[in-house]
Parts: sequence; structure tokens; C-alpha cells
Amino acid sequence: MSRVGKAPIKVPQGVKVVFQNGVLKAEGPKGKMSFAVPDGIQVTIDKDVLTVSQVVAKDPETAHLFGTSRTAISNVIQGVHTGFTKVLDIVGVGYRAAVKGKILQLNLGYSHGIDYLLPEGITAAVEKNTKVTVTGSDRVLVGMVAAKIRGYKPPEPYQGKGVRYTDEKIIRKEGKAAGAAGSK
Repeated sequence: MSRVGKAPIKVPQGVKVVFQNGVLKAEGPKGKMSFAVPDGIQVTIDKDVLTVSQVVAKDPETAHLFGTSRTAISNVIQGVHTGFTKVLDIVGVGYRAAVKGKILQLNLGYSHGIDYLLPEGITAAVEKNTKVTVTGSDRVLVGMVAAKIRGYKPPEPYQGKGVRYTDEKIIRKEGKAAGAAGSK
């Protein structure tokens, strides 16, 4: 039995949760989201506490979905209440970003700029031309957008230039030693 799955989920004030016909719907200050609960997983709502359980205890068919479903439901509730954020840093001379409406414009040292259209439900803010903050209510979508932006110019190990997550550690490599090998 999953330790994560057994933990109850506290529903915050201002979030309305309804479970009908195998679909959990949540509505809060950041919007509306839903999650299709897999067969064999049961959701019980008691005032402001939500619990997830298996229909048949210790069923090997649904055991692998138990903790995952609980975490996904928790992410839906947190998403409609507070949302999720990923922060990216742009490192490099002349590298910068700007937001124009729903388009994130990136200059990353290529011969052309990159215009990235932000998906519905995702917003981006740029601070000091080099700090991009991606926010939204869907945790998976926020992570995918941040990974896509990072993928345009991943940090390179010699000078550290590129797009990286704020909390990401880059292992730096030492460059070639000048005149050490092969010169006589």
C-alpha cells in the first residue's frame, strides 16, 4: 500500500471540489481543472478533507495507480488554489528575453530570434531581461513549457552560457590548457 496514497488531502478555503462519474473537478481562484480518476480508485470528500483509496484493497491491478492518482489530485487542487511556477535564468552576453502578449521572444546568440507562443493557461514574466518566470495552474504544462524554453539553448559546460533553471547546478569543465601538449 502506498504511503503517499494514504495521506489525506486538505482542501484549501475557496476551492470547490466535486467528484462525479469518475471525474474530479476543482474550481478555485486560479481557474478550473479536472482529473479523470482511473477505475479501481475511489475518492471520498468529507468537508474539507479528501481521501483516496483503492476499491479492492491491495489489488495488484490498481496498486500502481494509487499513489500516482493521489498526487495528481493534490496537484489539481494546489493548481487551482495557488498555481505553479518555474524560474529560468538566461546566462550569456547579449542573451535576453521579452514578453509581447502571448509570445515570449528569446535572443540566445543565434542569427535569428526565437518567438515562442505560450500555451493557453500559461503566463510568462521577464525580469531584468534575463530572468523568465513561467506560471500556470497545470503543473505538467508549466514544467513542459519551462523545459521547452530551456531546450532552445541548454547550458554548456565550459562557459555556462544558455538557459538554466534558477536552482540548477551546472558542472563546469576545464578548458584546454594553452601550449601544454604537442608543442616542442
